[in-house]
Amino acid sequence: MYQGLLAETVTVVGHNDDEIGAYLARPLGPGPFPSVLVIHHAPGWDTATKEIARRFAYEGYVAICPNLYHRFGPDLSPDDAAAAARAGGWVTTEQFLADAAGALRYVRGLPVSNGKVGVIGYCSGGRQSFLAACELPVDAAVDCYGAFVVNGSPPDMPLRMEPVIDRAPKISRPILGLFGVEDTRPSPEEVAQIDTELTRLAKEHEFHSFENAGHGFFAVDRTMYRVEAAVEGWRLILDFYGRHLA
Repeated sequence: MYQGLLAETVTVVGHNDDEIGAYLARPLGPGPFPSVLVIHHAPGWDTATKEIARRFAYEGYVAICPNLYHRFGPDLSPDDAAAAARAGGWVTTEQFLADAAGALRYVRGLPVSNGKVGVIGYCSGGRQSFLAACELPVDAAVDCYGAFVVNGSPPDMPLRMEPVIDRAPKISRPILGLFGVEDTRPSPEEVAQIDTELTRLAKEHEFHSFENAGHGFFAVDRTMYRVEAAVEGWRLILDFYGRHLA
């Protein structure tokens, strides 16, 4: 059977009608295909994140990853863009939600789309994926070790992030959470708090915590990568999306 992928940069309309860059990867073929909104981690719109988008395309999804740091310098390297974002006050909640909504509109408007879109995020993107599940019309959400969902960022951090657990009553789609037992942001205690609150609210969710794994265990280009947790995590993600986005 023929297999092929198309991967390219595109432009989506986000917050304040700004045009921002996004990385799009999709299977070649007529479709229809489900889609995934990939939210990059705090280090930025980098090579590893784009590889995640291509992995989803290989698995039969249209993946789109908007550059949330575009306004800080569209031609900067991921490291420099992340540094500029830190210096410039990072990405506001309103800006993220509008940029993500623009990416959702873009993929749903493609002729190859089946109309269903999941969201996934890592690190700060995990928190933003949880936020998207609360505020945006997504069909399923995956939170990969998103910090500051229950508690805000500490005073000594230059990055200010408010907790978002108070928005959980708005969730209307299933959530998959993947965490490391050795992580501190979020800690196992914080993960348990999120689980308890979603259970109290009767929100459909499933959480998995991996032994011998800490923060960033999906990051193949970093020393925190943990192959066993990442392989099992991918299996759980594809099973989850297969059930909710087909």
